[in-house]
Amino acid sequence: MSTEVTYPHLEMTRGKLSIGKTRYTVLHLAGEHYYHGWTAEEIMRQHPDLRPEEVYSALTYFYDHYDEMVAELQAESERVQREHAQPFSRAELL
Repeated sequence: MSTEVTYPHLEMTRGKLSIGKTRYTVLHLAGEHYYHGWTAEEIMRQHPDLRPEEVYSALTYFYDHYDEMVAELQAESERVQREHAQPFSRAELL
């Protein structure tokens, strides 16, 4: 017998897992939790428009898919670093 796990308050929007009808993605909250160490309570303090059940649902999804979420966070971080890297040093530009 197989049981399918569902995550209330989360829905797929434009190819990204979002928290309900909000502008937040699960990856966004996972990043705040993973990189900054924010607890669910701190996330709610920083984003007062989110309800506790939404934050806990997002964090539950994060821990249920920990390895793939961390890999996605790291890939996104590397992508941003590449985009903001300067192709030339200051000395080369001068």
